[in-house]
Amino acid sequence: MKHLLLDINIVVDACTDRDSSVESVAAIAKAKAAGVALWVYAGSVQTLEYVLASELVRLNAKKGFPPLTRLHAARRARLLLANFCNKTSWLAALSFEGNVFNTDDPEDEQLLLALERFPAGTAKLMTNDKPMREKSPEKTVTPSVWLTEKNQAAPIDFIDLKTQQNLIRPNLEISIHRVLHHGQYIMGPEIRELEEKLAGYVGVKHCITCASGTDALLMALMALDIVPGDEVITVPYTWISTAEVIALLRAKPIFVDIRPDTFNLDPNKLEAAITPRTKAIMPVGIYGQCADMIRINAIADNHGIPVIEDAAQCFGATHNGKKACNLSLIGCTSFFPSKPLGCYGDGGAIFTPDDALADKMCQIRIHGQKIKHQHPLVGINGRLDTLQAAILLEKFILFPEECELRAKVGKRYDMLLSAIPDVKVPVIASGNTSVYAQYTILSSDRDGLGQKLKAAGIPSVAYYTGPLHLQGAFAYLGYKPGDFPVAERVAAQCLSLPMSAYLMAKDQERIASAIV
Repeated sequence: MKHLLLDINIVVDACTDRDSSVESVAAIAKAKAAGVALWVYAGSVQTLEYVLASELVRLNAKKGFPPLTRLHAARRARLLLANFCNKTSWLAALSFEGNVFNTDDPEDEQLLLALERFPAGTAKLMTNDKPMREKSPEKTVTPSVWLTEKNQAAPIDFIDLKTQQNLIRPNLEISIHRVLHHGQYIMGPEIRELEEKLAGYVGVKHCITCASGTDALLMALMALDIVPGDEVITVPYTWISTAEVIALLRAKPIFVDIRPDTFNLDPNKLEAAITPRTKAIMPVGIYGQCADMIRINAIADNHGIPVIEDAAQCFGATHNGKKACNLSLIGCTSFFPSKPLGCYGDGGAIFTPDDALADKMCQIRIHGQKIKHQHPLVGINGRLDTLQAAILLEKFILFPEECELRAKVGKRYDMLLSAIPDVKVPVIASGNTSVYAQYTILSSDRDGLGQKLKAAGIPSVAYYTGPLHLQGAFAYLGYKPGDFPVAERVAAQCLSLPMSAYLMAKDQERIASAIV
């Protein structure tokens, strides 16, 4: 069980010392210890105050104290509820949950309807209400039953999005509803606000948001006028988008092997791949740290070749004091939900100091349009949804702190794992910081280690097990096994462990214990 929605009687138990309080308080404590999310229904606020104030009056009289006025009881109830609800999450009351007047108990029906929002089998309503339990035994649980259930270790999410969401949920809901009310779902005011904040954070003049990290890379290549027959250099160890966008423009991806320590493009092998047809270089900041952009830029400058930084995984990281996406002519990132800064769908952004390029990419984003119904360029439908921009604005408030928390989680992993035989922990290059989009280790028995973790209830993922030069989509390029030995070795040995800004030390210790 991952979620418990608390009925009014349970909340009142937690705020008083009536007879049923002991079990309710113990059950709540057990749920918290197990990592279960506790929810209070926002639509019950008025009833919560009324019932708790009435109970305070009754308990006060039962104990023989001087009579408690209704006004004082209400004030006391509000203080108790505020304190209790600070330690839980509010579950918003949605409009369809108000249409319950044809039921015997509208308030109970609202709670049961709200419960349906959670994934099947992950949530129950904790209640002492007998009619409610008899009506929906499969959806409810009493404190006494909860206390007798076997304790299980809290599930570890591979990427924990829930903890962050709980921290900002009220503001998220306000921002989403603001968009619903102004109705500017395409290119609404949140788009420009987000672009200004992101540009300021990165330290670049222009930010152009777009529909995905893939579109960001595609738009960057289109802005540089990449055409069929051109060559674009990148790496074979990355998500397919990096090379895919090159092929979409009928240009030729040219792969360069990666460094064995950081898994990013090896500058020592870059020069040999440059030809007169090379029109761009696209290094990738894999797993959370930037490539060696200073050396890559120096080589590119010698040949007059623009560099596009694929920072989909390293947004927020720094390279010699400068932030990712501010390290070349164009920087691109992704806001896919699992990224260090992610929305709740697809999204991306492009950064550049160049006014002309920024103007061109803004046109490309809207079908090549600068003035309505005038299309001087061929473009794409590459706009970021206003709803996603609203979500990112709220998540961005936490982002700088979360980058620091991710670094601490990464260092803790290093301490726990570095002495384990056949486990190679990530190497962060000198001058780099990492946002640890993933914490990825190497092991010669990668598959066996993954099974071992799975048996312990711990998720893991082996990313990019098929290097791009060996993918069928790029068979026409003529690469063969052995052409990029470092990328092939990393692909065969890599394993990413659970990672988020809020991963707890005890969970990391549990993961390390399963690896030993």
